Amino acid sequence: MAWAEWERLKAEAVERRTTGMRLNEAADPGGGGGDPLVHVGDLRVDQKDLAAIGDAAFGLHQRLARDGRLAASSGSRAANDLSGQGFALGGALRTVTDRWEEQLTSLRDACAKISNHMEFSNQQHRGDDEFIKRHMSTIRTLDEGFDDTYGPAPAPPGRGAAGPGSGG
Repeated sequence: MAWAEWERLKAEAVERRTTGMRLNEAADPGGGGGDPLVHVGDLRVDQKDLAAIGDAAFGLHQRLARDGRLAASSGSRAANDLSGQGFALGGALRTVTDRWEEQLTSLRDACAKISNHMEFSNQQHRGDDEFIKRHMSTIRTLDEGFDDTYGPAPAPPGRGAAGPGSGG
């Protein structure tokens, strides 16, 4: 790219600049992103979404516990067999198998944390929704108690009815 072309591209970018910030991506044709001054509030949390993520993480945790151990046990047996026959490869395979076990444990722990956190988040959001619902119903009850049609509205001060200091 020539220097003149670079300068031209920079000038065009300045002309297209809008107020607001865009983080290295084009506007989402489905409605997300775009001008932050116009489009706000597109982050939504749904209990079904949280539950689905938690369930997927739990399922992965279970599969890793069941299927991930197969490779470790096979590798461990092979490492012992090779070492018993005097092959140096047995020690190397033992190292790989040990590392596999460490990584498998780490991944299972991460899946458990995700699953637990999604369950916690789901319960927390449900509790927040109930709290808001209770307070909104309390506000509605209070609003119903303040009936504006009870009597005539009072006259603004200084107009209409004579009062103290009106000289009358």
